[in-house]
Amino acid sequence: MTHDAVRNNYNRLSPFYDLFTGSESRFSEKGLQMLEVCEGEKVLEIGFGSGKGLISLAHSTGESGKVYGIDLSEGMLQAARKKVSIADLSTRIEIQQGDALALPYRKGTFHALFMSFSLELFNLVEIPIVLGECRRVLQDGGRLGVTALADGNRLATRIYKWFHLNIPAVFDCQPINLCEAIDTAGFAEIRYCEGSLFGLTVGMITARKDSIGNN
Repeated sequence: MTHDAVRNNYNRLSPFYDLFTGSESRFSEKGLQMLEVCEGEKVLEIGFGSGKGLISLAHSTGESGKVYGIDLSEGMLQAARKKVSIADLSTRIEIQQGDALALPYRKGTFHALFMSFSLELFNLVEIPIVLGECRRVLQDGGRLGVTALADGNRLATRIYKWFHLNIPAVFDCQPINLCEAIDTAGFAEIRYCEGSLFGLTVGMITARKDSIGNN
């Protein structure tokens, strides 16, 4: 799918997004726990959806920290802003519409970065670019947390991949080799675990940007 198609799809889904993604929440929450965000940190979420993760991150960073978010969909931006306002966290959460292929933040801005069911929306050529942008905006020693559909030999995964190829507007995510992608991008894995979602493998990884290599 093109980025315009993805944006339009999520604009349509934004009013009902939470109804469709409730089963994913436990994996997103686990990924956030693994990231171990601390008070006072500056954190970015890429693909924040309706804003649940932003709220959780803001509680972890506290009044001395700051949470930023970027999402391709204007509809999701509106939905998340409403959640943030209701939670009275507008001064601690700053969000905008934009593309992770060119993050609008300076080098070394963040202590931690989180993505949940977002990285696999990019095609395989774009994923290294996105992860390169993640490296750029993270501080040395900064942490990356990713929750994503993971590739594997399960029957459910093979069936899902067929639907992704033939009906991408509905099955928009593609299972990816998460550990390999993170390693190739130059991150050092800290922890990896897996879960099952309707027979599909969900990978949750936390990795660290060291000071060696390209920034």
